[in-house]
This record gives sequence, structure tokens and C-alpha cells, in this order.
Amino acid sequence: MIRHNVAEIWVYLAQTPLLWLTATLAVYCLADSVYQRLGQLPLINPVLVSITLLVALLVVTRTPYQRYFDGAQFVHFLLGPATVALALPLWHYAGRLRQMLLPVAGALLAGSLTAILSTVILGRLLGVSTIALRSLAPRSVTTPIAMGISEQIGGLPSLTAVLVILTGIIGAVTARDLFDRLRISDQAARGLAIGVASHGIGTARALQLHAEAGAFAGLAMGLNGVVTAILTPLLARWLGL
Repeated sequence: MIRHNVAEIWVYLAQTPLLWLTATLAVYCLADSVYQRLGQLPLINPVLVSITLLVALLVVTRTPYQRYFDGAQFVHFLLGPATVALALPLWHYAGRLRQMLLPVAGALLAGSLTAILSTVILGRLLGVSTIALRSLAPRSVTTPIAMGISEQIGGLPSLTAVLVILTGIIGAVTARDLFDRLRISDQAARGLAIGVASHGIGTARALQLHAEAGAFAGLAMGLNGVVTAILTPLLARWLGL
């Protein structure tokens, strides 16, 4: 009887759009709380934990992704304002940015080329199919831009979205320890590297580590989207994709 009542309650709640918005926020708050309590261990990054828990919840409840997105799309809508808000920390470091315009431009171009070429070359060495390579090529830019680039060069936008998220999570998890091991202490350099390699998820991590790193990561994320959108179709033709 109790099990039957619980099932009826779940069916009712599952038809309510706010259920999945609430679930998304609750899961992230829980993951972030655990992350903070355990001293911000990279392997329990709240984005990684939240995605894992939400996917498990959708599988267990047999909820189609579209139904989940219909309820949680308000979070998706806020990605736009959140991205624009990244200009605020950058404004505080505008003076340093003016001093570093040439190095920033060089690092941006080198990072974008490295991300695209290394992906395609390694993929070919490992025998990855052409359509997968097209989907992989723009993996280091933010999801909407990457999906657009992928579609333009004949990749699979849905596969690209998954690869972009994985790239961001890997960057967010490994960045701090990698920089420490390489003895890279300049926060601007750290931020640029994270922003170019790991887009929005990495930028969020950079903001947690240091305000200056977050500012330059936001700048790199935005500019890298533009540079990659221009370079990827050109390199795809040159590489015969």
C-alpha cells in the first residue's frame, strides 16, 4: 500500500516542471557542500558529482532527458547571464590585461591550435573514425559554440556536447595540481590556460582558486570560442576531415 502511494506521488511530481529544477539545484548544493567539507578535493568536483547523481536519478526513475530538460531549462537559460557576468572580474584586472595583450594573443592562438591539432592527430593514430574526429575537434570551447562548429564540419553535435563536458571536467579536476607540479604560479597564466583548454567548467574552477585566474579564464574562454570557430573549418579541410 505504501509502495503504491509512493509510486503515485512520484508520477504526479514527475509531471511537474519544477521538480527537475529543484532536483538539479538540490543535487548541486549537496555536491558543493561535500566538496567544501572535504577541502575541495579535485576528484569530487561538484559539477562531476552532480552530473553523475542526476544521470543515475534519471536512469533509476526512467525519466526521458527531454522531460528533465523541460523542467531544468531555467538553469540553462541562466548560462547566458552568467557568461556575461564573467566580464566583471576581468574589469578589475583591465590594467594588467593591457600590459599583456601580445602574450595573451599568442597564448590564445597557440592554445587553440594545440587543442585542435593534438585531438585530430592523436585520434588518427588511435584509429578514430572521421565523423568522431570532426566531433572531437572543437572539444575545448563552450558547448553551444562547439556544437555549432561540429555541425558545420560534419560532426555529431550530440557527441560533441558530451566530449566538451568531459574535457571541462578533466580540466577542472586536474588543473591546480598540474600547475603546481609545473611550478606555474602566475594567476593570469593559470587562468588563460584553464579558459582555453576547459571552457566554462574550467573557468568556474579558476574563479574558485583565485579572482585573477577566474578573470583571465573568462576572457580566454570567450576569445577561444571565436578563434576556434574560425580555425576549425580551415584546419578540417587542410587535414582532410
